[in-house]
Amino acid sequence: MTEVLLATVTGFIVGVIFSFLKLPIPAPPVLPGVMGIVGVYLGHEAFLFLIKHLNS
Repeated sequence: MTEVLLATVTGFIVGVIFSFLKLPIPAPPVLPGVMGIVGVYLGHEAFLFLIKHLNS
């Protein structure tokens, strides 16, 4: 949980800095783009879970 909180705070700070410098954000600016990243992560975790359970 600490990692999630630190990552969120760090991302927030980066977002503020990029906005202050009038730079585009270094992430998809729309929810579907963000959900695509979440989907990639979930697919990766599901694959690792399946491989772990099929090999045991």
